[in-house]
Amino acid sequence: MQKKRIILIEDEEDIAALIKLQAELSGYKLHVEVDGLNGYRTIEREKPDLVILDIMLPGQNGLDVCRKMKNNAELKSIPIILLTAKADELDILLGLELGADDYIAKPFSSKVLFSRIKAVLRRSKEPEKIPQVLIFGEFSLEVDRYLLRKDDKIIPITLSEFGILKRLFANRGKVLTRSQLLDDIHNDDTFVVDRNIDVHIASLRKKLGPNFDWIDTVRGVGYRFKEESMVRKGD
Repeated sequence: MQKKRIILIEDEEDIAALIKLQAELSGYKLHVEVDGLNGYRTIEREKPDLVILDIMLPGQNGLDVCRKMKNNAELKSIPIILLTAKADELDILLGLELGADDYIAKPFSSKVLFSRIKAVLRRSKEPEKIPQVLIFGEFSLEVDRYLLRKDDKIIPITLSEFGILKRLFANRGKVLTRSQLLDDIHNDDTFVVDRNIDVHIASLRKKLGPNFDWIDTVRGVGYRFKEESMVRKGD
């Protein structure tokens, strides 16, 4: 089986070396670039299976690279995982809005990063099926096509946001903790960061608009999806 190809754009040598070592141990082919301009050119040329992208980069920052990828028809389907400092929540939200699939905050475990990579690659390659459609108000979630619509308009969301929304809907009326939601999204991880869920929920609410009130925050516990909804299976 051909190894999955990953491009890492990271200017910190020790972090790049750690990720490269874990890539070899995990059976991936990884190429490292140290700045955004050359990194984007390499992505254009190589069209890898996944990109790991640091936000703070010389030449061109990671958010600009992410934006350019998602505006390029040949590159927009390539999954992106962002690397970021813990304090960069606004950058994380912007990256997710631009189309990044996930993020991980520094410092991090390389094993956790590669379990995230495995999960993102698995979700991005799942075969298309007849859609199951979850309907709540003016919104519909096409489960097997990974699509969220408001009326007839598609709303871009990340795979992690999709997973949160689907899990909350499936348990509507029940309160789910942040750890439960994170475990569902990154079920191969051994390291849980509850704050990740808050960032994804904030991103979802911003994308779905000020009138979206289907998700309740239960202080000190987690989140709950309201019960007034129904499920319809596609033909």
